[in-house]
Amino acid sequence: MATLIESANNETRIGAKLLVRRSPDLNQSDGSLGNDELDRAVLEHAANIFESNVETRVFQVKEFAPALTAWSESKILFERIQAGARLVICGAGHVGASLAKLATLLGYRATLIDDRAEFVDPKLFPGQNLELLAAENWSESVRAAIGNGRGVSVAIVTRGHSEDEQCLRAAIQTDVDYIGLIGSKRRTNIVLERLRESGAEEERLQRVHAPVGLDIGAVTPEEVALAIMAEIVAVQRGGEGGSLSAWRRQ
Repeated sequence: MATLIESANNETRIGAKLLVRRSPDLNQSDGSLGNDELDRAVLEHAANIFESNVETRVFQVKEFAPALTAWSESKILFERIQAGARLVICGAGHVGASLAKLATLLGYRATLIDDRAEFVDPKLFPGQNLELLAAENWSESVRAAIGNGRGVSVAIVTRGHSEDEQCLRAAIQTDVDYIGLIGSKRRTNIVLERLRESGAEEERLQRVHAPVGLDIGAVTPEEVALAIMAEIVAVQRGGEGGSLSAWRRQ
């Protein structure tokens, strides 16, 4: 949503709004800021907002459309409006279950998938607002859970190479915000190399966070879940994942 919050041009009206909808081929819009040229410039700039981690920011028109001198000093508020963040968790073992519980606590809509129905039994998660899926086919279940991929993170924490590979193969074909794969360097390299040999695009493989998570010295399943969620939040918010007090020791 783009809102005109300050303008020195009488042609435009303070409070005017332009809603930009993201689409695969071309961004579409509803409403107007009061001028066709300004609308087109904002529509083009919205593409940069969509590709960034910016949630809310004010821009002067001269920052993104210097040619529009009549509106140079005008200010526009850009706000990202989207559905709540989602996390698809492949594997409902100790780490997956802990991750699902933590994700819901942080406000994520979590989907927990496993091919062992007893591991996604609702009785194991009393009072938890989780979507639980017993997978007959890993790839199909993962793709169905991801949907169009917008606002979705995927954490692959299954029990073996084969399951990892099936889930990752399905996930990298989508445009999710984040993909993480649990395991040692050796284990994750085996899975990535198998996909590479089968023709997976290198650009998509480079998007995979493997091994998953930030290095916090995690040992227990709950700590591993925390490390994974910390990395997901850092990626979504544009954080670096370092210590906020590191400057004191430099």
